[in-house]
Amino acid sequence: MEKLTPKQAKVLKIIEKYQFANGASPTIREMCKALGVSSDNSIIKHLDKLEAKGDIKRRSDIPRGIQMFSNVRQRLHQPAEVSLPILGSIPAGGPVEKEEHIEGYMALSEDIVSKPQDSFLLRVTGDSMVDAGIYEGDLVVACRSLQGKSGDIVVALVDGMNTIKRLKKNRLGGIYLQPENANYEPIYPEDDLQIQGVVTALIRSYK
Repeated sequence: MEKLTPKQAKVLKIIEKYQFANGASPTIREMCKALGVSSDNSIIKHLDKLEAKGDIKRRSDIPRGIQMFSNVRQRLHQPAEVSLPILGSIPAGGPVEKEEHIEGYMALSEDIVSKPQDSFLLRVTGDSMVDAGIYEGDLVVACRSLQGKSGDIVVALVDGMNTIKRLKKNRLGGIYLQPENANYEPIYPEDDLQIQGVVTALIRSYK
């Protein structure tokens, strides 16, 4: 393993100390202050090197994107985290992780996400599922590898449109989508119905 330079080792120690004290990683500006430098670029270069050497893992698109160190998680009794993409929409063929479909990423505890490699987040629009406790603006965690069965809440593509509804089967074995709001009628596909993921968790922000 490539040896750390003294400044890289100091940056690593600053991150670890901050994580122990705050339960989260420092921002670039906070690392600049701790290291006594004014340039963000110098910190970014150190982080790039540390990531290339495998000493840190991070998501560069969020302010505190450095993942918690394992020794910090153990001391603070924090579970490991996974990062899931937030999809603005899902095209035909299933969830795809291409930039045009991704709004951002969110770190979640592994306790919440049982199959992180097969899971994604989708933002809820509308009020058709309020009686199931799912409101507009909520994020649902969905798993693409689970087999949807009658009664499951699913992310579906029905006749070219994405929706979140409860999957139902009629007496003849045909499937349809049931809203959880008395103001909405069941959805019977005219041409095509694709189950793109089974909802496994709900994330709500009160801010």
